[in-house]
Amino acid sequence: MNALAPETWRRLLRRSAADAGLSPLYGPLLVAPTAADGCYVLGRLAQSLDGRIATISGASHWISGQEDVVHTHRLRALFDAVVVGAGTVRADDPQLTTREVEGASPVRVVLDTDRRLHADYRVFREAPATLLLCAVDAPGDDHMGEASVLRLPRAREGLDIGAVIAALAGRGLRRIFVEGGGITVSRFLAAGALDRLHVTIAPLLIGSGIPAFTLPEATSLTEGLRLDWSVHHVGADLLLDIPLARMRPGARS
Repeated sequence: MNALAPETWRRLLRRSAADAGLSPLYGPLLVAPTAADGCYVLGRLAQSLDGRIATISGASHWISGQEDVVHTHRLRALFDAVVVGAGTVRADDPQLTTREVEGASPVRVVLDTDRRLHADYRVFREAPATLLLCAVDAPGDDHMGEASVLRLPRAREGLDIGAVIAALAGRGLRRIFVEGGGITVSRFLAAGALDRLHVTIAPLLIGSGIPAFTLPEATSLTEGLRLDWSVHHVGADLLLDIPLARMRPGARS
């Protein structure tokens, strides 16, 4: 993927003349990995102004606007693998393809620690390729519909994130896009496994719902993760581009 990324980028920019102004947003994603594991990992969330990614019932389509949907599809086209948690599959039954832009769809990766999903979801029935990652002691055989199953060690909550990255890298999937949901992105962030984070803020107040981030509690402000960011307008939404360089909550910046 790294060798093809500039060509993919040029194809994406040809979609419209307006895209030519987006290189400050996408250009940093094309750099070579600097982490010891040889991978580049991007986290991504879209939230309301009051920090919710869905209503209490789980409804999330669409918090952000169509331009942000296209942005998400561009990100998929620039990465080898797109990772989502079981909750996202259960709530949205997503396709996780690049149908809104040019460029190949990534390998889809579903994290389902205890293997509670069933084979009727679209990611397990339709192309492109899908991997289901579950715990070593989860039930079931080595396939979920058309998807292959990989078994990984557990961590305190969910799967061991380092093992997830290593398993994907072992299959040549070194550019990893963690698309959601909030718990999955939060686990990568808490593990210090994100190189960069894109957070879209929509001009929407929900009042209650599912929070964007679920992280270890800070007992003082010095334990929080104070970030740098650049701000981009994506239609009516604001997109925060946040370099993390594998920092984690509790680290002092």
